Amino acid sequence: MVSWFDESRLDDASALAQHDVRLRELAESGARVRREAGDAAEAIAEAVARSRENGQPRAVIAAGPDSRLLRAVLEPWCPVPFVAWPGPALPGWAGSLDLVVVLAPDGSDTGTASAVAEANRRGCQVVVACPPASMVAEHAAGRWSTILPVATRDQLATAVVMLSYLDQVQLGPATDADQVAQALDDVAISCSPHRDLAVNPAKMLAIALADTNPLVWGGTVLAARAARRIAESVRRASGLTAIAGDAEHLLPILEAARPRDVFDDPFDEGATVRRPVLLVLEDGSQSPYFREQRGRLLAAASERGVRVESIETEASSEVACYASLLLSGTYGAEYLRVGLVTD
Repeated sequence: MVSWFDESRLDDASALAQHDVRLRELAESGARVRREAGDAAEAIAEAVARSRENGQPRAVIAAGPDSRLLRAVLEPWCPVPFVAWPGPALPGWAGSLDLVVVLAPDGSDTGTASAVAEANRRGCQVVVACPPASMVAEHAAGRWSTILPVATRDQLATAVVMLSYLDQVQLGPATDADQVAQALDDVAISCSPHRDLAVNPAKMLAIALADTNPLVWGGTVLAARAARRIAESVRRASGLTAIAGDAEHLLPILEAARPRDVFDDPFDEGATVRRPVLLVLEDGSQSPYFREQRGRLLAAASERGVRVESIETEASSEVACYASLLLSGTYGAEYLRVGLVTD
């Protein structure tokens, strides 16, 4: 089979209609955040009141496979020792002085249920964001446990619910669900399938990534996580060899790229080597480390004639920036899927 990218499909109503379910799901990201935050508001208030009675925990443990997102947000902020523990158990030292937080958007993971049950057995303070009628919720039932109800199975919306709680107990950064939802809504408007190719950043991104091997880089911890998720979405949507990594991981690939030859025939069907393209996620960070790493990547790309694309956000908080970057890149991956034609 032969595949190629047809950019005219990005403005073709019939082609877009074939992907309506997925595009609609992306467009509703902000609504899911608002719904989950609103439905969990009462439970969050109860958890905050209980936390004040117990005092500040000795340490915070994020358990379960979705703990890595919490780690990316909390590690720079948490005033007590913090550890992410994605396995089905807990650290040996975890006990009644510690707080265990769990994200379980689906609520059916046996490993997460096992970790929650062990936390209850050890007498830990436990806060779980999961569907109320789920296996994880059943294992979370206990004297020192609180369930923050979720229903949409959206990982980001579930994380925002938990981060709202952690913000209110001074264990995490400021997290306003409305700000995150607004950032997602802004992306959904600018990347809507009804917006023409010429003014749609996600459609333009899809065109830039087609027939390339994307290298995705984010300088901050959250931008780096968004880069990994975007690269994963590109791989699933198109089968392209999309890679996300730190600057030292991407620099060798850029430096090994064959310099662009102005005499190359862009329509040569015999040319099978895809050139890399560097996709930089700009979240507004002005740290010296970010600027230095970014400068090295851009210099290497310029030297080898590698095209550079970027995704930018003006969201007002770290979590909102992460959400905006992630949704923008995911839209681009989905439009890449729309434009691919297989013969």
